[in-house]
Amino acid sequence: MAELLQQVRVIDPVSETDQLADVLIQNGEIVNVAANISEWAPDTQIRNCQGLILGTGLIDLYSHSGEPGFEERETLSSLLQAAAHGGFTRVCILPDTTPAVDNPALVVQLQKIAASIPYSQFPLPHLNIWGAITQDVAGQQITELTDLAVSGIVGFGDGKPIDNLGIVRRVLEYLQPLNKPTAFWACNNQLRANGVIREGADAIRIGLPLIPESAETSAIAALLELVAATATPVHLMRVSTARSVELIASAKSKGLPVTASTTWMHLLLDTVALKSYNPSLRLEPPLGNPSDKMALRKGVQAGIIDAIAVDHTAYTYEEKTVAFADAPPGAIGYEFALPLLWQNLVETGEFTALQLWRALSTNPAKCLQQQPSTIATNQPCELVLFNPQETWTVKQINLHTLSANTPWFGQQLKGRIVQTWLL
Repeated sequence: MAELLQQVRVIDPVSETDQLADVLIQNGEIVNVAANISEWAPDTQIRNCQGLILGTGLIDLYSHSGEPGFEERETLSSLLQAAAHGGFTRVCILPDTTPAVDNPALVVQLQKIAASIPYSQFPLPHLNIWGAITQDVAGQQITELTDLAVSGIVGFGDGKPIDNLGIVRRVLEYLQPLNKPTAFWACNNQLRANGVIREGADAIRIGLPLIPESAETSAIAALLELVAATATPVHLMRVSTARSVELIASAKSKGLPVTASTTWMHLLLDTVALKSYNPSLRLEPPLGNPSDKMALRKGVQAGIIDAIAVDHTAYTYEEKTVAFADAPPGAIGYEFALPLLWQNLVETGEFTALQLWRALSTNPAKCLQQQPSTIATNQPCELVLFNPQETWTVKQINLHTLSANTPWFGQQLKGRIVQTWLL
């Protein structure tokens, strides 16, 4: 059956479109996009979409699956259901499962599980899997990169810091001919030590163990030197400090093949929020100081920071209901990342709608060396319909994830996904 979305706000960073239009969809394809569509088949479903937003599907660069190993936190099914209801049409999971995704057999197993999951309301997003760079806790043993590269992974990325720069250089040399995205979380474990909060005035007042800014910046500087030496493209994950933005801007100005991302929570919150000692605010890397948050926002606007990732990390109630410093790092976010980013960045006028959508959709596709979706005639549907004014409360009955480790639990949010389309 055909669907006609009348007078919907179309946001498409590929064509730089942000305007009201009619959109005709049939059999998973966009048949027509025009200011006013006056002809359609008799059985077409007509929908008045005034006040709604039609955007390209959102893409998450990295998050964590509890399955295999910790299905009580999150299964692949619950993760994909949560992502679908958050407007995501492609998601990437890190290889830090138990066992880790360091061999082709597990890649195939996870793909089969994902393919067997039924959906009820929204189509499930396409699952992309990062293959592990190293296969031991210490990060000293490199995986069989060539075997993994042909197993169907989206790219390589441990999701944990690799301290041994000799290993990192060898990896960059080995990976260059494989032409796969390679992602690193740049963090010096010795400088990070047992810290849980970014150093600064708020950290001193709150009285928690500190993580110096240099734990991130020194690692980024070293990694950029290796990129310059090998010319291997690299994606920098979890950028969280103002100085990091400066280093990345300098590297890009010199033509180094680097892309970068921060997480949605690092754009919304900073160390001021930690006075609540809410364990759901215990993140890795930690929330930055207010100056870091503002630098990250400006970095996204300027394209220095290419993408916004969700880094969805589920934990059980028992695991997170402990003292802040003892809590495992991470928070869920698929189902409220877009509403909160929209309300706090776009509705306030700080970001344009295109700037936000570019960082959540078009640029993540480019970071993954994938084709971005677009809203144009004769294009396949990879779309999300979003109501920025619908209010709802974050509580377990309203969530599709199995966990509830979020600082917004129990709060009322504005903005919710109405529908998605995905071939």
